[in-house]
Amino acid sequence: MKRIDLDDLPPKLAALLAGTEEGEAVVLVQDGVVVGRLVGGPHEPPAPDPALEPPSEEKAKEIFEQFRSMIEDEF
Repeated sequence: MKRIDLDDLPPKLAALLAGTEEGEAVVLVQDGVVVGRLVGGPHEPPAPDPALEPPSEEKAKEIFEQFRSMIEDEF
């Protein structure tokens, strides 16, 4: 799933997207040609992304150890 952060968009566009009702479509047009369509859906919290979750303590130790080893090899 692709993700758009509304804080990164111009306020007018963010308001348009945030105000889209369930089932309402927003047509994406470029140079007069329709290039896409976004359809409003129910406001559900997104499923947690495993890539954004903090690593377990064991994984964190492994990452730190690899980092430390790389630094020691460099110097």
